[in-house]
Amino acid sequence: MEFLVRTENLLPHDTPDATRDELRRGERERAVELRREGVLKRLWRVPGRNATVGLYEAEDPAALHDALTSLPMWKWMDVTVEALATHPQEK
Repeated sequence: MEFLVRTENLLPHDTPDATRDELRRGERERAVELRREGVLKRLWRVPGRNATVGLYEAEDPAALHDALTSLPMWKWMDVTVEALATHPQEK
């Protein structure tokens, strides 16, 4: 299944720089792993916001949930997920 995932990072502004840098580094590393695993297909940055839009592929919603909760910044993310279905003209 494919999913459109929108995330907004809500990490508090007073987070120490060292902590913020460590979380960002961990987030990048995990994103690379998810790409290698074929879960994260595409990722776009939303200009002007600390947000992304991603195309993910997972066996089912539970597998997607597991992938998203594996991200280091998960607990500071506002996440919206839309399951995608193939359009009849794409078959």
